[in-house]
Amino acid sequence: MGGNQSWVTEFILVGFQLSAERELLLFWIFSLLYIFSLMANGIILGLICLDPSLHTPMYFFLSHLAIINLSYASNNVPKMLTNLLNKKRTISFVSCILQTFLYLAFAATECLILVVMSYDRYVAICHPLQYTVIMTWRVCAILALMSWSCGLALSLVHAILLLRLPFCGPRDVNHLFCEILSILKLACADTWVNQVVIFAACMFVLVGPLCLMLISYMHILWAILKIQAKEGRRKAFSTCSSHLCVVGLFFGIAMVVYMVPDSNQREEQEKMLSLFHSLFNPVLNPLIYSLRNAQVKGALHRALQRMRSIWIGLCF
Repeated sequence: MGGNQSWVTEFILVGFQLSAERELLLFWIFSLLYIFSLMANGIILGLICLDPSLHTPMYFFLSHLAIINLSYASNNVPKMLTNLLNKKRTISFVSCILQTFLYLAFAATECLILVVMSYDRYVAICHPLQYTVIMTWRVCAILALMSWSCGLALSLVHAILLLRLPFCGPRDVNHLFCEILSILKLACADTWVNQVVIFAACMFVLVGPLCLMLISYMHILWAILKIQAKEGRRKAFSTCSSHLCVVGLFFGIAMVVYMVPDSNQREEQEKMLSLFHSLFNPVLNPLIYSLRNAQVKGALHRALQRMRSIWIGLCF
C-alpha cells in the first residue's frame, strides 16, 4: 500500500436513498414495528419465565429464540432509525465491526436454536414415552449453550478475518447496516479467504441444519399420520406448523442472501431481505408462536386475569 493512502476510520451507511418525506414515513413505520417486536418478544419471554405450565423444553428453547429476536432488532434497528432522520449517516469503524459481529452471532445462534427446537419436536412426537428421559433440563442447557457458543465462535472468526483486511478507499456501505458482504466490497485487498469462510459457515449453519430439520420433519410427519385420535393429530400439526413457518422464513431468506451469486441488481433486494431479518422476523416470530399455540394463549389469559385481579384489589 502506498504511504500517502489514508485508512478508513468510519463508514457511511447508504440506506434506501429515498426522499425526505418517504424516509420520515419509514421512520414511523419501523419505529412502531420495533416497539411492537420488543413488546411481543418481551411478553413471550415473561410468560415463559412466570407461568409454570410453560416450564418445558420446547418453551425453554422458545425463550432463547425470543432473546435472539430482541437482540437482533436492538443491534441494527436503532442506528437504522437514526439514519432515516439524519443526513450524516456515518458509523465508526469499530462500531461497524461490532455490529457485524453481533449480527452474525445472533443469526448463527438462531439457526442452531431452530435445529434444536426441531429435534425437541422430533423426540416429543416420535418417541413420546422416552421424551422426559431424553430431553432432561441438563440436556436442554447443554444444547442451548452449544448453540450460543458455536454462533459466537463463528462470528468471532468472521470478525477477525475482517479486521485483517485494509480499508483505504471508498467508505460507502451500500446497505442499511454493517452487513459483512457489503463491507467486504470496500476492502483494498483480496477477500477470497473471507468468501471461502462465509461459504463454509453457510454450509455449517444453513445447509447442514436445514437437511437435518427436513429429515426430522419427514419422521415427524410419518408419526403424525399414524396417530389415530384427530385431536392428537391436530395438536401435533399445530405445534410443528408454527416451527416450520419460522424455519421457512429464516432459512429461505438467509440462503438467498448468502448463497445466491451476487450481482449489482440484487443489492436493493438484499437490503429488503436483510430488513426482513432484522425487523419483520422479530415481529412475526412471537405472533406465529402465540396465535397458533393454545398453551401460550392460555398463559397470556391467566396473566391478564392476575393483572386484572391485582388492579381491582388496588382500586378497591
